[in-house]
Amino acid sequence: QVQLVESGGGLVQAGGSLVLSCAASGSTFSISAIGWYRQAPGKQRELVATISRGGSTNYADSVKGRFTISRDNAKNTVYLQTNSLKPEDTAVYYCNAETWRGPYWGQGTQVTVSS
Repeated sequence: QVQLVESGGGLVQAGGSLVLSCAASGSTFSISAIGWYRQAPGKQRELVATISRGGSTNYADSVKGRFTISRDNAKNTVYLQTNSLKPEDTAVYYCNAETWRGPYWGQGTQVTVSS
């Protein structure tokens, strides 16, 4: 099994930045990719960014140029640098790990952007 713990959320003004962290533990060798998703009230969960085991990254159009996903393999941690935040970025941000046993999810971290 894989355990994921997110941190770094909070309240920030529009235009501000936050760094979200996703620390993985357990069977991390089985992870093929880690992604960040978000879910705003009344909306479906949506993909924000992913990073594969090989380092390939993918971003939602809505965050391209503002968010950057990266990882520290030694710490089994994936980061999401969020810049130029907008009120529409307000959501619970979830970390997801894709493994050969299926997906695992973290508990989520709240990001609130005030206008």
